Amino acid sequence: MKLQIFSVALLLCVSNAFAHADEIQVSRFASDGLKGWESKSFKGETSYSIVQEDGKTVLKAHARGAASGLSKKLKFNPHTYRYLKWSWKISGTVAGGNEKTKQGDDYAARVYVVFPGRFFWQMRALNYIWANKLPVGDYVPNAFTSNAMLLAVESGNEKAGQWITEQRDIFADFKKVFGEDPPEAGAIAIMTDTDNTGAEATAWYGEITLSTKP
Repeated sequence: MKLQIFSVALLLCVSNAFAHADEIQVSRFASDGLKGWESKSFKGETSYSIVQEDGKTVLKAHARGAASGLSKKLKFNPHTYRYLKWSWKISGTVAGGNEKTKQGDDYAARVYVVFPGRFFWQMRALNYIWANKLPVGDYVPNAFTSNAMLLAVESGNEKAGQWITEQRDIFADFKKVFGEDPPEAGAIAIMTDTDNTGAEATAWYGEITLSTKP
């Protein structure tokens, strides 16, 4: 439920500005910190801070039985800006986390793209997760709403403690999980949350970009 509420909140006042370039720099943690990012709390507060980690400026997230996220409101056409790129690292997956249950709906790291509908209940989201149990490449509906699809980009603890660079084809992913071409997107968000399990998780996020080219 928190994912659905969070996504709706992002879209209530989305910017009308469109970007016209080969690349959109969604985050500039090194130069701008958290400027332009808005916080939404569901239970307690995930701690988000700009830190130096492994020689670079990144966003650190730490949650202990809490759930809050950061969002960047941004309208863009996923037919054009179809490649989402970012890097991330986790200290470990969420103890007790399970992608298929409401009680286990917690993730050490996730990045998602929100697509508004004509009405708020038509909102849909691609939720890219560092999965607890779901194998890499698999996807399932969020335990609270089928309008948000969880896609396992990484899974388990094998790569915990390592920086991993990711690239996803938003257009192709949306078509695969929802069965149709995506509409205009309205926001990019980040969330590290452990409110359902009551566990603890730490993650680091590098810069996030949208690109017309892989």
